[in-house]
Amino acid sequence: MKKIGITTTVPVEVLIAAGYQPVDLNNVLVNDPDPGRLITIAERAGFPLNCCSWIKGIYGVCLDSGIEDILCVTSGDCSNTIMLMEVLKLKGLNAMPFAYPDRPDPHLMQSVLEGLADALGTTLAAAEKVRKELQPARGLALKLDELTWKQNTAGGGENHLWLVSASDFNGDYHKYQRELQSLLDICSRRQPYPDRETRLTYIGVPSVYARELYPYIEKHGARVVFNEVQRQFAMPEPGLSLAEQYTNYTYPYSINERLKDIKTELQRRHIAGVIHYVQAFCHRGIGDIVMRNAIGLPVLTLEGNADFFLNNHVKTRIEAFLDMIQRRTRKLKDSPNIPLPRWERQGEGEITAFPLTQSLPPGERSSS
Repeated sequence: MKKIGITTTVPVEVLIAAGYQPVDLNNVLVNDPDPGRLITIAERAGFPLNCCSWIKGIYGVCLDSGIEDILCVTSGDCSNTIMLMEVLKLKGLNAMPFAYPDRPDPHLMQSVLEGLADALGTTLAAAEKVRKELQPARGLALKLDELTWKQNTAGGGENHLWLVSASDFNGDYHKYQRELQSLLDICSRRQPYPDRETRLTYIGVPSVYARELYPYIEKHGARVVFNEVQRQFAMPEPGLSLAEQYTNYTYPYSINERLKDIKTELQRRHIAGVIHYVQAFCHRGIGDIVMRNAIGLPVLTLEGNADFFLNNHVKTRIEAFLDMIQRRTRKLKDSPNIPLPRWERQGEGEITAFPLTQSLPPGERSSS
């Protein structure tokens, strides 16, 4: 199959039906032994220093990998992708636009999918068949997610890696399915993580330093049990058609659509704190204002750029954040008039999870 690069999650069913092997260029970047060299390729070509490193890295991957066809998401992801596409065209590559509708509407999505299928020389009927073929792999990814937060036998890093890989199934969904099933078998034989751990949510785009972030969090008595965007890549609400599936996929749409999903999972997974990752020079960073106002739990905002490792500054902020949450939990235990989180209390009867509207005590808000 001929490879086609994608700049974020797209309806891969249409691409596979057209005979392409989707390659998530972001995953190629972060898994490169030296991702910095790919960013340097873009900067030497004239990309400004204050441009997002994901965009520069994707450009470097395109020129370094020999992938000639690239599907660039120009609406619903990063606005810089529009100019990235123009530069790729200048370099002689076949860069094609794909735009999600401006709101989650199945009729609009149907029209977009038909246009994509027509452009790639296939049909939606063929893509629907591929959708059914991908359902077992996606089902396993969501099973891993359940093992992460419900059975507590999977780590946050494992959850991140396999869910983020659902964007292109590592180029081979049959192999992805076999390898993920093996991991699930291993998880089923593990002892659960301890009840006393601090349960976290990660929201925002996958970070450039994810490889070190999750182990560092777990080293300090906490674990990410909900990766927001990564879970969306596995299509947790598949609906009855491609149009419904990509309408229910929250990431491309307004922040309010994402917040509906986030708030539901915060309650369901008994979350004590939230890490919000924002990429430097990205417009989504402004959304941190909305997220903090809506979530009502302790929020740590982390920023990354071209640093593919945790520096000491970020490590210190993570440690301080976890210490603040743990002190907060102890205060709640010692205060009988404040309702306790369900995961921090033993007793009879039904216990309501910590209300999302509860504000932090003075001085305990984490700085951005």
